[in-house]
Amino acid sequence: MKRFIIFILIGSFSIVAYGQNERKFVRKGNKLFMDAVKDTTRLDTAKFSQAEEEYQKALNLRPGNEQWNFNLAGSQYKQMRFDEAERKFEELAEKFETPEEQARALHNIGNSRLMQQRIDESIESYKEALRRNPNDLDTKYNLAYAQMLKNQQEQQQQNQENQENQDQQDQQNQDQQNNQDQQNQDQQQNQDKQSQQNQQNQQQNQDQQQQNQQQQPQTKISRQDAEQLLQALQNDERDIQEKVKKEKAAKARKIRTEKEW
Repeated sequence: MKRFIIFILIGSFSIVAYGQNERKFVRKGNKLFMDAVKDTTRLDTAKFSQAEEEYQKALNLRPGNEQWNFNLAGSQYKQMRFDEAERKFEELAEKFETPEEQARALHNIGNSRLMQQRIDESIESYKEALRRNPNDLDTKYNLAYAQMLKNQQEQQQQNQENQENQDQQDQQNQDQQNNQDQQNQDQQQNQDKQSQQNQQNQQQNQDQQQQNQQQQPQTKISRQDAEQLLQALQNDERDIQEKVKKEKAAKARKIRTEKEW
């Protein structure tokens, strides 16, 4: 995060003379705060914490001082206690009377919210600050920065949604391909089973035919056997004819003999 502006108000609110002890605490707190801000190599939370303690001492003597409360909230912000700083700046924004003072509080409310990743709320705070002080360049800068972060966030979210949709589509395509492959595999298995069944049926038919052929009597005879059988039948027929002739002849003789008598 490139830059955020925290306004340190030193003697800018009131010209009322306060007690020596109160001013001493405030001066010490301001010095600690400014020393910590000058060190750009690190975030000296220890000095900011000490500055907060000095501001709190002054506020214990005069609780309603808006300037010291504002600096106290600034020290809390620098210690990265953004939620506490936000609440303190919100209280001050309601108490401040001039638009410039309100703009400073709203600016720091925006900073506190932005550091808590509440980007939309920080943008609204910056806009409210600019409505009260349109020429504040620091607030304009922070508003532009917050809007850039929002655009990046939305783009990342859109990319993520697109990637999720693409992953979902790829998964659906993969599922469809797997289903198609399974269907093809099942179909091939069914074809193989049917082919095997057909082969089994064909083999069974062949076996049945062979069995039937083995069970049927032999109806065919050789030519030689047929000729012999035919010859035997002819011989039998001749014998029968001869026998018939003999019987007729014998019968005829008998008849003639009977007539002669």
